[in-house]
Parts: sequence; C-alpha cells; structure tokens
Amino acid sequence: MAISKGHRFPIDFAEAFPQGLVLVGEVAPDTEYQSREDRAAGRPVSTTQEALPGMRAVELDGLTAEPRVAGNGEFKYQSYLFRASGFRAASAGGRTQKSTESTSKAA
Repeated sequence: MAISKGHRFPIDFAEAFPQGLVLVGEVAPDTEYQSREDRAAGRPVSTTQEALPGMRAVELDGLTAEPRVAGNGEFKYQSYLFRASGFRAASAGGRTQKSTESTSKAA
C-alpha cells in the first residue's frame, strides 16, 4: 500500500536537520490562515539571538514532513516538504538534547 498524496508524518527536528538550522533575515508573522481575533490580538513573534549578523540558530516545533516527487521529465527524485507549527532558539551548541543522546547511544 502506498502513502496517500498529501500525507504528512511527524518527524523529530534532530532527525530531519542533524546539523541544525539557521534562520536568515527578519521574522514576520504569517497571518494568512489566522482568524480575525488572532490577528487583532497581535501576538508577538519570538526572536532569537543572532549567531552572525542576520542569522539565527533555530529549532522547529511541531515538525511534519510530506513526501513529494520533484524534478522534470525523466529526472524525477524524492523530496520532502517540511512544515512546522513554530520555532524557538536553538539549544546550546545548536543541537537538541535528543540529538546529543542519540549520538552518545550510537557510540
């Protein structure tokens, strides 16, 4: 049985991005899918400390992956579309606690 089109599965941040993730540029809220009440509340967007000018190490919360086919003509390949419900500043060293634990178990 194949995975149905549009299926999203939860994935741990450390598994999807083992080397971490850097946010480049300014952070702005995406209000396209918010209700009027949420927009009116004006919830602030969290910011993180800059690693380099304009670059912030972040970790994604509520991460899901959706398998996709990408490419043109005969040159097609498997890709993934990642979605997250939020983000936060990366933990010390840019690695999550879980990724450090799995690294020590593998050794």
